[in-house]
Amino acid sequence: MWRPWPTDRRTPCRWVWCCLPCWCCWHWDWCSGASVGCWHERAPGRSQASSLHSAQHGGFPVSAPVQQRLRLQWQRGAFVLDVDLSLPGSGITVLYGPSGCGKTSLLRCVAGLERAQGNALVQMGGLTWQDDSRGLFVPTHRRAIGYVFQEASLFEHLSVRDNIAFGRPRNAGTGAAALSLDAVVALLGIGHLLARRSTDLSGGERQRVAIARALAAQPAVLLLDEPLSALDHARRQEILPWLERLRHEVHIPMLYVTHAADEVARLADTLVVMDQGRAVACGAATEVLAQVDTPVVLGEDAGALLQGTVQSIDSDWHLAEVQCGSATLWLRDSGLVVGQGVRVRVLARDVSLALAEVQGSSIQNALRATVRSIVPGGHPSQALVQLQLAPPDAAPDSAPNLLLARITQRAVHSLDLQVGQAVWAHIKSVGLVR
Repeated sequence: MWRPWPTDRRTPCRWVWCCLPCWCCWHWDWCSGASVGCWHERAPGRSQASSLHSAQHGGFPVSAPVQQRLRLQWQRGAFVLDVDLSLPGSGITVLYGPSGCGKTSLLRCVAGLERAQGNALVQMGGLTWQDDSRGLFVPTHRRAIGYVFQEASLFEHLSVRDNIAFGRPRNAGTGAAALSLDAVVALLGIGHLLARRSTDLSGGERQRVAIARALAAQPAVLLLDEPLSALDHARRQEILPWLERLRHEVHIPMLYVTHAADEVARLADTLVVMDQGRAVACGAATEVLAQVDTPVVLGEDAGALLQGTVQSIDSDWHLAEVQCGSATLWLRDSGLVVGQGVRVRVLARDVSLALAEVQGSSIQNALRATVRSIVPGGHPSQALVQLQLAPPDAAPDSAPNLLLARITQRAVHSLDLQVGQAVWAHIKSVGLVR
């Protein structure tokens, strides 16, 4: 039906066609004169019918992943943020780095809370929110974002149900949005909390409600600014599985800020390493974590991340066999099932090297590898060795399985290790991160 779009006193009232239960699907931007997407604008290829169909089946709108672009500069005092990133349009992109490196500032520029300069271009979730070449800047209240802060910031006078409902688009009606709200509640396992006040919740429960409120807004992108930093270890471990579930069941790209290595290992599909306002590394988390020339690998948590599939379960010894590309690893069975996709972490300090296969060892995971690079390991006595597990006959464009080993410089000398040399990597411990 035709409905009037409520405008401010600077613009005349306009009548627009509306086919969804909100004021409009398209409106005219006052500042730039450019047509910009309202709350229900979707990426190319995502039809209204598919969105409604998905919502009516308890899910979320699904579309083909759209490449995202962040090109911006921003300055405050002596600090300068200067990034140019192309990011995948699906999964969790983690912004990782020390405090003060610009992670939150970048997130605020994406949200429109800070206006970026430098011929800025902000394209997220199939939408363009800032394009200085066209004079386009969409204000925060018209960006389809869900924002989760370090503190849950819930309304104490409202119940959990009302806090979540507060995030819904205005005039959302009882159609797709209401069903999506039910899906959000079920997804985060908070149905039993709906009648409670926010003051009666634990820290982990409060953050789950805050995430639900952000999802109830039907965002094109979900922004999470260190959502676990205010929680103790037990509460962090409680909420991490729910965040992992979001990755698999909610087809909304996420930008996740953290300086915790364990959150990177568990959540990151794409990893952006930031330092002093710049992105010093960007790519698949499995590749970036195994690099030897980025700040992310300098500490004791240096290690590699491997994606694998459970091949078999040894019920006699309570072990699971996991195939990670060309490598086969055995790890403790924690209720895994055959065919399940898993992510494992191998710390560099848990890998030793040998020139030949060692017999009669308690170490059960021994893999053939090729030395890819050798660099200083952060202490004069240490070296960090990058290894490639992919077989020699692998396709040239195939993604290599990378491993790191932290050994002494004396060991490098005694083994006469060289780039390109074949070795055996003996892994003392493998950690299942999901």
